Amino acid sequence: MKTLAVGLMSGTSADGITAALVRFDGRKLKVLRFRTYPYSSALRKRVLGATKLKAGELSRLNFELGEAFAQAALKISKGTRPFVIGSHGQTIWHGPDEVPANTLQLGEPSVIAERTGVAVVADFRPRDMAAGGQGAPLVPAFDEFLFGSGPARAILNIGGIANVSIIHGGKIKTAFDTGPGNGLMDLAVRLATKGRRHMDENGALAARGWADLKKVERMLEHPYFSRKAPKSLERTFFGEAFLKKNFGRVTTQRLPDVLATLALFTARSIAHSIKEPVKEVVVSGGGALNPVLMRQLANAVKPARVVTTAAYGLPVMAKEAACFAWLGWRAIEGRTNNSPRATGSQGPRILGKIVPA
Repeated sequence: MKTLAVGLMSGTSADGITAALVRFDGRKLKVLRFRTYPYSSALRKRVLGATKLKAGELSRLNFELGEAFAQAALKISKGTRPFVIGSHGQTIWHGPDEVPANTLQLGEPSVIAERTGVAVVADFRPRDMAAGGQGAPLVPAFDEFLFGSGPARAILNIGGIANVSIIHGGKIKTAFDTGPGNGLMDLAVRLATKGRRHMDENGALAARGWADLKKVERMLEHPYFSRKAPKSLERTFFGEAFLKKNFGRVTTQRLPDVLATLALFTARSIAHSIKEPVKEVVVSGGGALNPVLMRQLANAVKPARVVTTAAYGLPVMAKEAACFAWLGWRAIEGRTNNSPRATGSQGPRILGKIVPA
């Protein structure tokens, strides 16, 4: 039975909302269309500074983001009638190792349901945490759905944070956040340009720089990399304090060398995390669009070959949104949609809170 679903995702870099319209047909899926709708500068600034907001301001931001997510859903589904909308929301805080473990995603699903007239499934992480898991990463169950057949693979998403699923014999062997993805590089660009630029587009600046190998080796000594899975990260874990500790003040003159070093660090940290022998590393997310990072990753994971999800018909920037369409579809049908091997939860669960149409 063919089903239309919409997936909504905003990552740790808070660039905007990526929406995907997906058609599911048994174990097959097709992304019919996708697009990222950027946040306004003012909204993005509030999201990135949300940990400092008071309760009333957080509440308003929750509803404001709900409106933004609803508009993204309406635009991407124009002319169609989706069965369900799966919304990740915007992560404001993720504390899996706190007591008690807790997490907070904003983007009020009731607003999305009201504006679209479609059932919404949102807030996927808390149920996994309540079952003893990390609440992240959420993508591995989808990875198993997509790549459960074939050779041993590492399915890698490089967003603000990078996460990987190791799949062998049709099952998830392990999955976790490997460490920083684009987040540190984006932060360096924002700081050096005083917010005028938000990313190193196409790795152009990093391509002009020289990587500091000794600094990369020192950064790889961070204790996170020696922790055993399951493990997951909050956006600020590898954030401004880490950047300043290792690079001091980042200026525009130093920026190419800083970005080259961070790209190599990111690639090496990912490769260091892939301890299982794999034939292929399948990459999605914004990092797949950075040629410098991709070259360094290809060198770091040899002899495994590196390809993007586009080789399998899934656009690299649509994968996470497509995942949340799938998570919502599974939940609304009453089927489990988590990966206990990835998060450490006590067993299969149906993640997500449902707001009826």
